[in-house]
Amino acid sequence: MHDSLINDPKGGMPRLLEIMERLRDPENGCPWDIEQTWQTIAPYTIEEAYEVADAIEREAWDELKGELGDLLLQVVYFAQMGTEEGRFTFAEIADGISDKMVDRHPHVFGDESRDKSAEQQTRDWEVQKARERQEKGEARVLDGVALGLPALLRAFKLQKRAARVGFDWDNADMVLDKIREEAEELAEAAASGPHDRIEDEMGDMLFVLANLARHLGVDPEQALRRTNEKFVRRFNALEDVLHASGSSPADATLDEMDALWNAAKKSEPGRG
Repeated sequence: MHDSLINDPKGGMPRLLEIMERLRDPENGCPWDIEQTWQTIAPYTIEEAYEVADAIEREAWDELKGELGDLLLQVVYFAQMGTEEGRFTFAEIADGISDKMVDRHPHVFGDESRDKSAEQQTRDWEVQKARERQEKGEARVLDGVALGLPALLRAFKLQKRAARVGFDWDNADMVLDKIREEAEELAEAAASGPHDRIEDEMGDMLFVLANLARHLGVDPEQALRRTNEKFVRRFNALEDVLHASGSSPADATLDEMDALWNAAKKSEPGRG
């Protein structure tokens, strides 16, 4: 046992790794931590990544350090389980990503010229990633796009991958035409059912909207997060006004809430 390291406020990564090892110790560790598996920790990892993104979106810099620590803990958790099962160690994880960064940046760490645009470097990066996918046996164009991604983000990445081999609309106007077509099909499905067809047409609509976002240079996941926060902000504002008058959303009419919504919208200059 290395209590001196665990209690060292400046212990850095060695301290965190030691803490995780102790938490997972079968005899003296934490019962909850001992019971965790790859499958139970994975959802926390996704959640922590979104909390990092949320702190950045809100520019909550005082919170960001803590959120990054929570995300780092997930990596340490997986590394400890990997060590226990003889799969890999934290050092091997760090070495692996270091090797990848060096290999993918020959213009920084090798002999290639740095006299390239960011766009050219992005193309070179994609060529290198494609080569790595082939080495891993991922021969198909869409292989390797993670199943665990949020559906909207996965749609975006699938379309981006397909576009690299020319399977794409020429411009955003063509995507807009497709959206109009999908909207008509969704309306027909909603009118006649069944539910499976409605769900299918709704999926088609969302998929095409993700494609439009790509053509417009917009991250659809980020755009939807911003709109979610906008909705929360404006609804909270109308709720505050109602509470101040002794009322609540449940007591107000739709017309009253709509008027308060519009007032909240006007109070945010430059916002749609």
